[in-house]
Amino acid sequence: MRVIVSGSLAYDRIMDFPGHFGDHILPKKIHQLNVSFNVSTFRQEFGGTAGNIAYGLRLLGVEPRIIARSGSDFGAYRTWLSRHRISQATIRTDLQATAAAHIITDQDDNQITGFFPGALGRSYGSFPKSLFTDVGLAIISPGNLVDMDRLPRELHKHQVLYFFDPGQVTTALSKATLLQGISGALGMFCNDYELAMIVSKTSLPLPQLRKRLELLIVTRGGAGSDVYAGGEQYRIPIVKPRRLVDPTGAGDAYRAGFIAGLLRGYSIETIGRFAATVAVHAVEQYGTQTYRFTSTTIRQRFNQAFGHTLE
Repeated sequence: MRVIVSGSLAYDRIMDFPGHFGDHILPKKIHQLNVSFNVSTFRQEFGGTAGNIAYGLRLLGVEPRIIARSGSDFGAYRTWLSRHRISQATIRTDLQATAAAHIITDQDDNQITGFFPGALGRSYGSFPKSLFTDVGLAIISPGNLVDMDRLPRELHKHQVLYFFDPGQVTTALSKATLLQGISGALGMFCNDYELAMIVSKTSLPLPQLRKRLELLIVTRGGAGSDVYAGGEQYRIPIVKPRRLVDPTGAGDAYRAGFIAGLLRGYSIETIGRFAATVAVHAVEQYGTQTYRFTSTTIRQRFNQAFGHTLE
């Protein structure tokens, strides 16, 4: 089964500062801030919402079809995708550099991030009809704002069911774009903070949102997630990590697991638990596309966590 994955492709350049930002910033001089931090580690990871979700789907045996723009420096990322048998046929290349996030984290887990949108700042352009052939599902994740506004109409026209996932760009999307994305969607992913923003911007309280969506999935970090479906609320616990290394990318892994579970025909509760099982692998590794599992090991982890066989 092919799944359209719209969103971003980005390099994550991650640095660790072996100290505390607060020890180097004078509150009375914040208007004249000029600081430099000597970092102890630097690593470059492959990321972006589209890349992360596509990676998880491919591990789960689903073929992703990425709608995103890469940049002139995409070579290393392209090699990575090829190595993991993820097609780049629908990725368009721009003359600008690929989007990049430069993240410095101190010992208190405070972060300073500089994000360069690069190629992400340009719309994907026209969507060829071939993009929508032999596709079973789609997800519109945070990416170019114009594409997020246009894609719901295109998917509806081609009768492709989709998930709307406004994520970290919720504040940048207009009320009209949010309402359009929600009203035509099979389901929506968001975390509890984003849900509050969506309710505020659309003036749709949770009961009305639930009526407009067959599936509403709200992730709550360490508190697990809630799946609203068919008038029911399913509380999904987390799978306890064997080691907590880096939560970045867990949400994208959860989305990949949820979509794959839905395509496999699992029950709603099992889908949520399966998504949580995929997500825990992400928090146990640095980076958003560095976790691994096989069909056997993911089933074993599910069985250990929930005490019954994954059917």
